[in-house]
Order: sequence, then C-alpha cells, then structure tokens
Amino acid sequence: MTTAPSGTPFAVVTGASSGIGYELARQFAAHGFDLLIAAEDEDITVAAIDLRRDAHHRVEAVQVDLATSAGVEQLYRAIEAVGRPVDAIALNAGRGAGGDFARETDLQDELEVIDVNVRSTVHLAKRVLPDMVRRNAGRVLFTSSIASTMPGTYQAVYNASKSFVQSFAEALQAELNDSGVTVTSLMPGPTDTKFFERADMQDTRVGASDSKDDPADVARQGFEALMKGEPRVVAASFSTKAQEAAAKLMPDRLKAEMHRRMAEPGSADD
Repeated sequence: MTTAPSGTPFAVVTGASSGIGYELARQFAAHGFDLLIAAEDEDITVAAIDLRRDAHHRVEAVQVDLATSAGVEQLYRAIEAVGRPVDAIALNAGRGAGGDFARETDLQDELEVIDVNVRSTVHLAKRVLPDMVRRNAGRVLFTSSIASTMPGTYQAVYNASKSFVQSFAEALQAELNDSGVTVTSLMPGPTDTKFFERADMQDTRVGASDSKDDPADVARQGFEALMKGEPRVVAASFSTKAQEAAAKLMPDRLKAEMHRRMAEPGSADD
C-alpha cells in the first residue's frame, strides 16, 4: 500500500474475513477509511476484494496467524510498511472452544483460544498504542463479549479470555483518560457468525438458536461507539442488552447454571 492523500484516515481490523470483523471493516470503509485487514484464512483476500468494490478506498489484506507471536509481528510489520499513523484499530480476532474442559476439549484448542483472544490482543496493542499516545490521537476497539460477565460453563476458557479482554480494555481506558487516545469495548451477545461452527457448538442451545444478532448491527453499534469515544457498548439487540443488565444482578453460581443451559453439548435437542 502506498501513502494515501493527506486527510484520509487509516484503520486496521483483525479477524476481518467474516462475521463481526468483516462488518467492522465495512463500517470503516463506508466512512472513508483506508484499511489493512487481517485474518488467518484465505477468505481475507476475498473480503478485501469485496470491500474495495463497495468502498472505492484502499483495502489491503494480510493473511496471518495471530495465534503466534511471529504472526503478530508480521502484521505489525505490514502496518509499519504502510507508512502512515494508525487512526483506528479494531482488535477483533478471536476464537472459541466448546465442551467439558476436563473430559472433552483438546488442550491445544484451549491454548489457541488464549493465544488468539489474550496474547495476540496484548501483543498487538503493545505495538500500536505507544505510537498513538505519542501522537496524542487514536481510537482502539476491543471486541469483548457479554460472555465476559459470567462463568462460562462448557466454554470455560473462552469466557475467561473475554473477561481478560474486558478488564484489559477498562484498565487502558483509565490509564489513557488524560490522552487523546480513546478505548472502547464492544460486547456482543450470541451473533450469527461462524463462531459456533468453529467452536464445535452447533449442537448447543445457543449455537442452534435462530435468534442470534446480526453481525452488521453489532458492527454498526460498535463503530458508532468507537467514533464517539464511548467506553463500551453492549450490542446489538434488546435481548442481549437485557441479558447483560441481568448478569450484573445475578450471583455467579446462577450465571454459571444459566450458561450451562445455553452451552451444554446436546442441549439443542432439549
């Protein structure tokens, strides 16, 4: 990517080949941003082609595995190669793994959840944020989840990883409140993406539900909150917002049982 005319903002979106990440990229493109988008699968190239067709802005794609430190560094080198300051970054890449932690799930799957959701988020933020702070300008969006508010029965590592992301985002908000850098956490509920298929959760009540939120609505609300500098947004439907509000009042043992009913393997048939 070559340097664009002065005044064109530049954004980076991870996990942008589909789902919420792709829709976030569409929001940035529709609002005049040039883009660098990243994901581990080759569909990221197709996503870039689609975004260029719709937006008429510069969109470059990097296929990279953010589960590895080398992959994060590869993405950061691509960001540096653009030769422009990052005006906004959406740290959206994430994955899940469903099932009974002690008796069903695979250790490597669980460790990859941590590597993508936690390690890569911290690693990339550490690379990008210092420059934003030096410039006293920039916007950061972390894709958290309402899962961060409850124990994740049958999604133990995933929910814990999102609790980390939420806490991390809130700590950075406090640290940077005297700067021109804003930090926003996006907290979706169950959303109609490939997440449940990839997490092997299609036989769960939540995975089989027809009432999941539209990723385009989630992304639009997340983008709007980011541009307003809001600290967080629960997206997108009323039921998701109500679930997050109720979670504030429930004891953890009740939230864990509620999550069991949604995420227990085979619960789609109940």
